[in-house]
Amino acid sequence: MGKKRLKGFKDFLKEEEGMGTVEIILIIVVLVGLVIIFKAQLRSLVQSVFEKITSDSGTIMS
Repeated sequence: MGKKRLKGFKDFLKEEEGMGTVEIILIIVVLVGLVIIFKAQLRSLVQSVFEKITSDSGTIMS
């Protein structure tokens, strides 16, 4: 019975199901960290892009 339990534990350790979930969580954590670190730069970039879109939309409509 002991060997069977040990083999089951070894099989469990070799199993790779769930690794995708862990990897996705790590990617999300890194992305959130980058957003927090570069929050001011991202905000100014988005603001300048929207200002450019707004100013150029007047020329397109005329």
